[in-house]
Amino acid sequence: MEFKSFEEVIQFAINREIEAADFYNKLQSLVKHESSIKLLKELEDMELAHADALRKFDKDEMHSEYVAPKIQNLKIADTMEDINPQSEMNYQEILVLSIKAEQHANELYLKLADETEDQNTKTMFLRLADEEAKHKFHLEKIYDDEFMVEN
Repeated sequence: MEFKSFEEVIQFAINREIEAADFYNKLQSLVKHESSIKLLKELEDMELAHADALRKFDKDEMHSEYVAPKIQNLKIADTMEDINPQSEMNYQEILVLSIKAEQHANELYLKLADETEDQNTKTMFLRLADEEAKHKFHLEKIYDDEFMVEN
């Protein structure tokens, strides 16, 4: 994927956030349990907030010397298979689906950062990858607390 301008990068990222928000919005109509609907609404709102932040992003405030924050990786997603949305998904399935979606978004942004030569574009993709990694960690933590059984 090649971008002609930094503005195209921002628009691409905004579109991805809106697609993610739409994804979580549509899933809300598939689930029946209030806890699942609440989680999906929170995820939708988070993605929309990111799209708004990207719309307000000022390229001149970007530092190409980006220092990535330390984001814990529980690696739970690494043991999960991708699942497809279906009607009447339970809370655990919603979490798995969401964790995998965040993992794939993180991987996409890392790949795009690796493929670009422009330092500002690379920095933007690395920031976006870190945001997705934070989302994944948040969801994996919920999954770990709710469904992982200690021996």
